[in-house]
Amino acid sequence: MGITKTDKFTDEQNKLATIAKALGHPARIAILQHLFKIDSCICGDLVTEIGLAQPTISQHLKELKNLGIIKGNISGTSVCYCIDQDEWQQITALLSQFLSQKIEGVGDCC
Repeated sequence: MGITKTDKFTDEQNKLATIAKALGHPARIAILQHLFKIDSCICGDLVTEIGLAQPTISQHLKELKNLGIIKGNISGTSVCYCIDQDEWQQITALLSQFLSQKIEGVGDCC
């Protein structure tokens, strides 16, 4: 979506689209599942766990970090990542609200 077109949509719509885009790759889902399971991780561990190259893992981590789902702390030459619990709760609430919408009307559309 072009940068000039996002102003046609609400903040909520833009946020939902950004979340969907970040969650729209199976490698990112696998990274999040791994981080939920162990609560923190060094990038090298993710390379072994996920089975992708380190630069690829780093790019996916960057996307998740830009969204705010994860945060990282530098420890020497390694970076330790974990789920940002506050941001995750906000994302969960926003997605739950969106996905729990009821279809209005009882007509048969097709």
